[in-house]
Amino acid sequence: MTVAGAKAKLLPDGSAAAPADAPVEVQQAIWAANKIQDKPYKWGGGHAKIEDTGYDCSGTVSYALIHAGLLKSPLPSGPMMHWGARGRGHWITVFANGGHAFAVIAGLRLDTSSYTSRIASKRKYAKALERGPRWRPTRRPARGFRKRHPVGF
Repeated sequence: MTVAGAKAKLLPDGSAAAPADAPVEVQQAIWAANKIQDKPYKWGGGHAKIEDTGYDCSGTVSYALIHAGLLKSPLPSGPMMHWGARGRGHWITVFANGGHAFAVIAGLRLDTSSYTSRIASKRKYAKALERGPRWRPTRRPARGFRKRHPVGF
């Protein structure tokens, strides 16, 4: 599913609609992440095998990037600190430190942490507040994370 414009949209079922103006790789990353929205958090999940029963933080980010053709094999959060190009990307930004990784893709946060602000409605975004690989309705502080992006994105 796509929506007009350049920003992804969080849908009531917890999935995301990809922006029609985004490059196909960005759309593919969003659609791939939608496939794992019901999976539980699993430490190490998504590393030994890409199609897994659950995913950890870096396994979640790797899953989306691999299915978009932007990453060849899963990376743990530490090595993600050096992956791709420095800084924020136009379409995709990976935030990584030695213990956690998440991504912002076309304006939506893909994260296993349910960190959220008070503006997130529990009723409207109930799925997004669950633990595990999910699209999240709010940003989270980036302090302590290195920002990386796929070259050209």
